[in-house]
Amino acid sequence: MNKFLLLGFATTLIVAFDINHEAMAQKRSLNRDEIPAEYKWNFNDIFHNWTDWEAALKQTGALMDEIASLKGTLKQGPQQLLKALKLQDEMGILAYKVYQYPGLMKNVDNGNAEIGARLQQVQILFSKFGTATAWINPEMLTIPEATMRQWIDQTPDLKIYRFGLLDLYRQQKHVLDEPREQLLSYFSQLNNTPSDIYTMLTTADVKYPTIKLSDNKEVVLSPGAYNQILATDRIQADRRTAFLAHYGSFEEKKNTIASIYNAICQSDWASAQSRNYTSCLQAALDGNNIPEDVYKNLVNSVRENVAPLQRYMKLRARTLKLEKYYGYDGVIPLVDFNKLYPYDDAKKMVIESVEPLGKDYVEKMKKAVASGWLDVYENKGKTTGAFSSNVYGVHPFMLLNYNETLNYVFTLAHELGHTLHSVLSNENQPFVTHNYTIFVAEVASTFNERLMLDYMLSKTKDPKERIALLTQAIDNIVGTFYTQVLFADFELRAHTLVEKGQPITVDVLNGIVADLYKEYYGDAHAPEPLYNLIWSRIPHFYNSPYYVYQYATCFASSAQIYNQVTSGTDSEKQNARERYLTLLKSGGNDYPMEQLKKAGVDLSKPEPIKAVITQLDSMVTLLEKELAKVK
Repeated sequence: MNKFLLLGFATTLIVAFDINHEAMAQKRSLNRDEIPAEYKWNFNDIFHNWTDWEAALKQTGALMDEIASLKGTLKQGPQQLLKALKLQDEMGILAYKVYQYPGLMKNVDNGNAEIGARLQQVQILFSKFGTATAWINPEMLTIPEATMRQWIDQTPDLKIYRFGLLDLYRQQKHVLDEPREQLLSYFSQLNNTPSDIYTMLTTADVKYPTIKLSDNKEVVLSPGAYNQILATDRIQADRRTAFLAHYGSFEEKKNTIASIYNAICQSDWASAQSRNYTSCLQAALDGNNIPEDVYKNLVNSVRENVAPLQRYMKLRARTLKLEKYYGYDGVIPLVDFNKLYPYDDAKKMVIESVEPLGKDYVEKMKKAVASGWLDVYENKGKTTGAFSSNVYGVHPFMLLNYNETLNYVFTLAHELGHTLHSVLSNENQPFVTHNYTIFVAEVASTFNERLMLDYMLSKTKDPKERIALLTQAIDNIVGTFYTQVLFADFELRAHTLVEKGQPITVDVLNGIVADLYKEYYGDAHAPEPLYNLIWSRIPHFYNSPYYVYQYATCFASSAQIYNQVTSGTDSEKQNARERYLTLLKSGGNDYPMEQLKKAGVDLSKPEPIKAVITQLDSMVTLLEKELAKVK
């Protein structure tokens, strides 16, 4: 709602497969202290020590008090308004560092209570600030829009705030009066509590089960070990054993997690109603001015075009010679291809793959992979998956759990796409518009993955590696497009139930998933009741509701931009590249739908969605031909 006061601490996450080969498990210790410093974040880039952090925290509080003291002065004229906005920028830049210093530390050591307590200090401060400044939006809106436009036109230093200031008037009917804004602010920290509980329950408090495989080997089933088995163990019974144990740990807590998810949905609905929205979806989309039809048309269009998805699943089942094909068979390679890609080699490949984006982009990526920006390997207590999180005024910080598999080579390319997006935005935008929206965030990451595919295909004649690469590309479409739309469909159905006053229970959530699986996979998947608990293990549902659909819209957007950058005349390709780089440099200086239109993509039309579906169908056809050659 408040572009000036709601700080952009959103971490761009991707739920990546944490695949580990046994060789890696022997080579890399899960003890963080034993991992070389060059593969870990350098927190000194933010603050040298906790003393410096505490001083900055105190300074942040002082700036917050100074901003709060301006109450009643904003109507005095453009210079007084400018003073308030500049103070908020100064506070916001410092607050980024104050928040991220303990926040990033917690991500690599979720069980550290001391770090968690320091992070709570920041959250409490921000909550108090929200309460103390609840007057700002209502007071701004007492300034007539015509007057505000005049102030902006006549005051050069106000021009960088134009987009956010005028957008406030667009959302005017959802801004409450001061007493009610203040009342809502009291709940800001409470609204984050269900997400925090879920994180602690599923990470810090987890006890990994030990399983015995068919060769009598015992394995401690960490997330990395679980995905290693699914990706490397060709005995279906072993994959099932791992699946039952992994999902079993969620089944044990299913009622608690269902209660947490109910709290998430209830909080979303309460917040939506309090601001005069008719649905949680409308509330989630309105901030970025995204039409609801974009979301609904996406889920409806994809659900009606699942034939290529089912065709791929059936091809996998035939190739793997499985009588019944289950979800846990979805990542086992179609051919024996166990090549490992050491991290330093992967870095080199990713850098070379982005050469089509020009020398400046390449040089910036070389700097990004320098020591201190990436936290590379898995360790006990570390957040799973991968993400890139920006610290304005410092640099982005990338979390990986790198394991030398082909999948993680693409994850590296993906997250570096986010990182370079942040770098270009930071360099070209003032603080107030540097933070790009989630709606465009995944364009840069998936675009880089496609460049990586082209690069690796051009470098190998090994038929097995080519099949692995094609499978990687298809799985990317399945995971980033179809699966995320299925998840988006789930979120819409669950929130709609809450809006209608209907209960959210384990059985209700399982029922939604069962219906979706039947609609998406038909008879291509054998039914597995335990899989219906997928809702309990997707962090996005708890940390950032109505996030995942944007993976699909971004994937469609990046596919269309990729076609423009790589096809046509040299002049056309050059123009397309410049439009794309302009998108990356534009941060959040316009509505994301408009930013994408400037880059050559109109998501209000069906073409981008249909293009991805057609692409999947053609890739499955090509994979069939390649597999026939191997046979």
